[in-house]
Amino acid sequence: MTLLQIVTDSASVVTAAEQSISVLDLAMKGGVIMIPLALMWLVAVYVFVERLITINRAGKVPQLFMNNVKDLVLKGDINGAKLVSAQNDTPTARIIEKGIQRIGKPIENIEKSMENTGKLEIYKLEKNLVILTIIAGIAPMFGFLGTIAGMIQTFFNNSITSDITLGSIAGGIYVKMVTSAAGLVIGIMAYIAYSYLNAQIDKVVNMMEAASAEFIDVLHAPMK
Repeated sequence: MTLLQIVTDSASVVTAAEQSISVLDLAMKGGVIMIPLALMWLVAVYVFVERLITINRAGKVPQLFMNNVKDLVLKGDINGAKLVSAQNDTPTARIIEKGIQRIGKPIENIEKSMENTGKLEIYKLEKNLVILTIIAGIAPMFGFLGTIAGMIQTFFNNSITSDITLGSIAGGIYVKMVTSAAGLVIGIMAYIAYSYLNAQIDKVVNMMEAASAEFIDVLHAPMK
């Protein structure tokens, strides 16, 4: 390799480094469509964090909760069992409390009442999750729309200036592809967030069902 080639290659590397662009600068060049994409990202993050905190709280049932309730019910201390349930602000405790309030009625009525309460609690846990599914669906579409609009504008400008060199075309297209990339990233992350939260909700639901079954078994046992 000659000295001239080394100098030329070094200059090319320096030029490429100088032409590199940060992710933030690239995002800024995405155009107006990046504004709704950014809003979708903020909304998705907010919904994920808010739901995650709520679901984690719902799953924190005291370890001795069911044992205390069972002991009180078996002793005939219904008011004490109600008090223990009311002191625990969790979906499981509210379902058990509803069952305790129905003690004395047929088992079928108690089970139905607890089941209805469970459905309401699940609905509360799933609140706003649909927002994540919407964002997962429309964010890539918004990104693609931005890319198409940018390409139309690029080719329109080229038709006016008659500049159809590869550099001018590629320079306009690569910038507009940013919106497609951003839309896909936001959509994928929103879908992952939705799937993760659903898995956490399933754990809470299983806990609620296990507690309900345990409570019904207690009602079948003779009271002291």
